[in-house]
Amino acid sequence: MDKNLSVSILMDFYGQLLTLKQLDALDLYYNDDLSLSEIADELGISRQGVRDSIKRGEKQLYEFEEKLGLVKRFRNISKNIDKLNSVIDSLSISDCDKDKLNEIKEISKSLSKDL
Repeated sequence: MDKNLSVSILMDFYGQLLTLKQLDALDLYYNDDLSLSEIADELGISRQGVRDSIKRGEKQLYEFEEKLGLVKRFRNISKNIDKLNSVIDSLSISDCDKDKLNEIKEISKSLSKDL
């Protein structure tokens, strides 16, 4: 996965744990694709200050993921839900088991929504 996408995903999970300055700089850089100079003008700080905020913010995001692993867990759960749905779709169920199959499908949909 490329760094831009990786940092954007980490921001979705851990962005609120960063300082407002770091979050703003990262958001403008990765999501709005602004240059360091444009961000400096937007935030009223130096270009070097923007660069430092971005680097510190990236480092913290990666440390949060290393310690908490929420993105990794999310991906594993998503992958397992996809596998579950694939197995459900491949089952040939007798009429008496259709209610149970429908219940399993509803649970799978509910899990998918919660992600």
